[in-house]
Amino acid sequence: MTADSGSSSAGTRSPADELLARLSASPDAYPQKLDLVGDKVLLVQFDAGAYARASFLDDRILTPTTHGAWISVGQAVAAARLVANPRPLHFIFHTGHVGSTLVSRLLAETGVVLSLREPLPLRTLGDAHDVLGQPESLLSGAQFDVLLATFSYLWSRGYDLTRTVVVKATSSAGRLASPLLARAHNARAIYMNLEAEPYLATLLAGQNSPIDLRGHGPGRMRRLQSRIVAPLAPLHAMSIGELAAMSWLAESWSQADALERFADRVIALDFDRFLADVTESMSRILRHFELTVDGHYLSELSRSPVLTRYSKAPEHAYTPTIRAEVLRESRSYNADEIRKGLNWLERLARVDGGVANILNRPGG
Repeated sequence: MTADSGSSSAGTRSPADELLARLSASPDAYPQKLDLVGDKVLLVQFDAGAYARASFLDDRILTPTTHGAWISVGQAVAAARLVANPRPLHFIFHTGHVGSTLVSRLLAETGVVLSLREPLPLRTLGDAHDVLGQPESLLSGAQFDVLLATFSYLWSRGYDLTRTVVVKATSSAGRLASPLLARAHNARAIYMNLEAEPYLATLLAGQNSPIDLRGHGPGRMRRLQSRIVAPLAPLHAMSIGELAAMSWLAESWSQADALERFADRVIALDFDRFLADVTESMSRILRHFELTVDGHYLSELSRSPVLTRYSKAPEHAYTPTIRAEVLRESRSYNADEIRKGLNWLERLARVDGGVANILNRPGG
């Protein structure tokens, strides 16, 4: 990536100046990264096609040819306050590996939704939120609120045809659902999920799942232990199936919080039920986001090429039939670990009413 620190010679505008000048008006200046230690924001040059292609708006979008520049957080805050014509901003939260990227891509197919998939600053803000009020926090509560508002304003920018912006969060960023919805009273969200058994089968089918589950394990363990009185077994003593079960429980609890607090603005959506009737499910999502699209979109939806590709890596074929076969193989190969994970959940449910409520909660 080519980057600029913001300096310029007399009579010329630096890349930082150019990007900053466009920040309040166009999504083409994208705030890709928030550095709380350095008190700065990385802007990168983007366009509508790049948003459409990007499965993740994290560091994977940065290439040697990406043009970018760092600005101060104060400059980003000031620019956000000047955003004109902000679009309605809605969210896709999810428990992980439950079709959220697919839904995000299908929404983008309407031609009137700008889909932002997993913006990296949302993860940074999630980590910051976890330690608010603690001695190690880099932010006060008021500073956090300003940053959350700043990025919400910047995410709400759109192109000429954009009627709505929909941010698809990472699974762990679901813990920010309540703060985000609390500050934006018109924002709505869907929360995608799976029941425990298909979730475990899905996660354990992934080649990189052990790395992902261990990497997110400490944060999820802290979040769960703050809710559960009984001490949990240490991470190093848990099997991969138990780690997957802990992931499901932590993220499903975040979903339950959002549904309870914002029952009129959040709907739960089970991915298996979504796939059983994609057209009706997308119709429900469009109504929830208060979007009217032409009837041709829904009538042709079942033939969308998006439904034939792996949404996180569209170069790979992936259909509901392929998914069903992957789950069948996982249930056979990972039977012992799936059982360990379900047993872990059931043991916790017997001694903790909160866990029992999550485990027995009906899907969307």
